Amino acid sequence: MDYRTKLCFCRDIYDQRASDRTFMEAVRRNVDCHLLKCKDYRRILGSRGFSRSDGQRVMNAGEVPCIPTLFFKYHDLYSVPEASMVIKATSSGTGGVKSRIGFDKKSLFFAGVAAGRVIARHGLFSVRPVHYVILGFPPGKENQTAISRTQRLSTMFAPALSRKYALRKGKHGYRPDFNGLLEALRRYGRGNAPVRIIGFPAYLYFLLKEMERNRIFIRLPKHSMIMAGGGWKQFYKETVDKRELYRLGERHLGIPESHFREFFGAVEHPGVYCDCPNHHFHIPVTSRVVIRDVDTLEPVGYGTTGLVNLISPLVESMPLVSILTDDLGVLHRGCECGCGIEAPYLEIIGRTGVPEIRTCAAGAEEVLKEAGRSALR
Repeated sequence: MDYRTKLCFCRDIYDQRASDRTFMEAVRRNVDCHLLKCKDYRRILGSRGFSRSDGQRVMNAGEVPCIPTLFFKYHDLYSVPEASMVIKATSSGTGGVKSRIGFDKKSLFFAGVAAGRVIARHGLFSVRPVHYVILGFPPGKENQTAISRTQRLSTMFAPALSRKYALRKGKHGYRPDFNGLLEALRRYGRGNAPVRIIGFPAYLYFLLKEMERNRIFIRLPKHSMIMAGGGWKQFYKETVDKRELYRLGERHLGIPESHFREFFGAVEHPGVYCDCPNHHFHIPVTSRVVIRDVDTLEPVGYGTTGLVNLISPLVESMPLVSILTDDLGVLHRGCECGCGIEAPYLEIIGRTGVPEIRTCAAGAEEVLKEAGRSALR
């Protein structure tokens, strides 16, 4: 039996206490796999005084040396031949600064099972057909970003009656189709089929603000939903309180707060985090999160802000077992939430603002500005 099987098929996807021993065994075996198969990973960990014997003895996920996501934007780090990877994706960026991530069949399978169980736990799978509105780029050969693939996969949670993308390609690249988007939303509002709106919180916010400026009110059918993901990226200065998003969503689209779902993740990490009814990102059994001091990188305790270190042993194609993001976050005890899930939850505070790090929302600023201009024509 593969060491990842027991972890992915555990009884409760959020029961970390029952899975601690299984998780750490999977981490040890995953680290050992990469140390054997990836000489660059072996060299990186060796430079930190970490050997195979150390990896076989780790008792805490925070003991595994983490690799910054920025490293993957400049270096390929593979533990299997590229030819054996069945799917590849990149993070978005400018100037060629992108992470290139690949999954072999087994890694893709286990990552998919883990994600599917989280999504099912939060009731996002449905047999009721829906219309999808995607606040992003349509799929295409020139667009192989992970966020584009993720958004496409999100339209498979329920049968798709239609897919409307907010951006369309013209002679001069992608441009927002704000009027077409509003026309589609109005049309959906006159029907009975629910609508699921998918996109970055920033995209959603700017759309709703344009609707507010132009006093546009649409009431979408019952069971409609907003599924936001990807964070605010370089728009962190424009970040608004989630309650403002909920207010605007209900006022202008008729979607209540209870039908708002947010996701968190990173292209370099196989885990998926979906917020609970209290809008907290609880950590599933297939992952752990360590918060590290921004100066020393030493782990800090609950309630302290630091860099988010994501840990998961599900991928064997690349050493993604422990990656250090440029997100700032706080880890809280599960009992502080009140939703009934006892696993700790992650609160995202913002980003470090390192100028070299380009995100999946790169280039979105001009697109959103154009959307604003289009709305007023």
